[in-house]
Order: sequence, then structure tokens, then C-alpha cells
Amino acid sequence: MRKHGPLVLFCVVVACLVSFAGKEESLEELIARADAAHAEQQPDLYMQIADRLLKSAGEAYKSNQWPKFRSALDDIVKYSDSAHAAAMHSNKHVKRTEIKIRQISMRLRDIKLNVGADDQERVQAAIDRLEGFRTELLHSMFGSRSND
Repeated sequence: MRKHGPLVLFCVVVACLVSFAGKEESLEELIARADAAHAEQQPDLYMQIADRLLKSAGEAYKSNQWPKFRSALDDIVKYSDSAHAAAMHSNKHVKRTEIKIRQISMRLRDIKLNVGADDQERVQAAIDRLEGFRTELLHSMFGSRSND
């Protein structure tokens, strides 16, 4: 039995990993989990939502589904704001939230260059809001130090 113990343990671990990998939460489930989570967990969960919405916006952009693109863009800002507010409130994951918001903002800049003139203004407004969140997060990390 001792010879087969490590093999059995390995098989159990692999089976667990496969079962977890096969179950990706839907966006609605992730939103519900983020809303119900503790304040320390919310920034990461809300940023996962914003990242999924960014992928959805990219797909909508590529398939010329402009109402879906605009809706996803608005939701990206909404959930980034929620992540920003949760990070500021809990004072947890501030740096990670700032980095993820910056990454989303950079991807939106790339998208902005390829959309029509009407949507460029909307994308730029979203970028401006995200940059405002980043500024507040950066200020909370570095802005209150005095040089006494």
C-alpha cells in the first residue's frame, strides 16, 4: 500500500485540478460573489469582472455590435469604480487594483484608435474616468507622505 500512496495522492490532486478548471463562473455568478464578498476580497473580484467585460467589449467591437460594446464599456467603468472604492475603503489590494486599471486603460486606448468618431469620445471618457480612479489610488499610496 505504501508503494501506491504517492500515486493515489497524485491522481486525487489531478482530479481536483481538472474539476476546478472545468467550472468557470458565469459573469452573473462572479458579480453576485463580488457583491457578497468581504471588503478585502472585493477589489480583485471587481477587477476580474472588469477584465471579462473588456474581453466582451473587444469581441463586440470586432463583430460590430456597437450597443453591446457601449454597454460593456459603461460596465467596465462601473466595476472599476467599485474595485477602486473597495480598495480605498479596505486599504487592501490598492497597488494591484491600480495596476489592473492601468492595464485596462491601456487596452482601451488601443481600441479607441480603431472605433468611429462618435465612439472615440465615449471610449476617451471611459479612459478619463479610469485614469481618475488610478490617480486616487496612487495618491492614497504615495500622496500623503510629508518631508519633515
